[in-house]
Amino acid sequence: MSTKTDGQVRKTIIVDQSGHGSFTTIQNAIDSVPSNNEAWTLIHVKAGIYNEKVTIPRDKPRILLQGESYRSTIVQFGDGGDSIKSSTLSLYADDFVAMDITFKNTYNLEPGTPITWAPAALINADMAAFYRCGFISVQDTLTDSEGRHYFENCYIEGAVDFIWGNGRSIYQGCNLNVTASAQRSGMAAYITAQARDSVVDHSGFVFKEGWIFGTGPAYLGRAYKPYARVLFYRTRMSGIIVPQGWSAWNYVKKENSIVYAEVDCTGAGANKSKRVAWEKKLSSKDLSYLLDINTFINNGGWIQRQPKRGS
Repeated sequence: MSTKTDGQVRKTIIVDQSGHGSFTTIQNAIDSVPSNNEAWTLIHVKAGIYNEKVTIPRDKPRILLQGESYRSTIVQFGDGGDSIKSSTLSLYADDFVAMDITFKNTYNLEPGTPITWAPAALINADMAAFYRCGFISVQDTLTDSEGRHYFENCYIEGAVDFIWGNGRSIYQGCNLNVTASAQRSGMAAYITAQARDSVVDHSGFVFKEGWIFGTGPAYLGRAYKPYARVLFYRTRMSGIIVPQGWSAWNYVKKENSIVYAEVDCTGAGANKSKRVAWEKKLSSKDLSYLLDINTFINNGGWIQRQPKRGS
């Protein structure tokens, strides 16, 4: 019997603040999973607000973390000042799935408070998938750091570089809520800060068939590294997007290596008549590669092998 690849949950752990489960905290439930776990373990988190940091270490693979709804099951903590250590969720284990749960960093959510690094989640692992999850903060909300990742029907909220890192990720049907002016009058937002570092680096962010809304003005992205790669495809964009669309940030006059593209987007913010001249027009081959989940992130079919409980 295969335990690593059949996607079947072999053990269920209940987390319930009221004491009617196996544990009252998510971290205690994770700590109970054996090191180098080979069988998929479901950690079912009952509705509630869990005020804790959660770390899933590298030796705890094959965990399915499932709440009851991203609106009713919330993991939150208030820590800021470090783009890694301040994360509410820190994921280091490969082969991970989260469903129906929100990760929130409350550190600088109050309007007018100083804005600094305060990630809701750090994803530094391979083969991680998130379904109907929420990620809420202001700066560096989702640290999509490294590895292949899939996000489906998720809600992501922030203002400054709120999806950033060197991940190789597809965001399918995700809603991106920009909160720039709600935090500070006249503040500009940057949705992405992708960190692709060379022409042979496979990383990049692909946003497919989602929605961008909120309070602007907002840039689709600024280049954190010289080969930053971001594609928005069939995305509905509200009028908060600035006409130029993108920022080269520290790579002004070096824009040729940056791969920023928009294809078949709609809405008031999708008007490309005043976009930066260096926005890329992708070849059909490059576009097909980025849009095809199997060629871009699903090498080996890992998504199909993961459990889809509750989906």
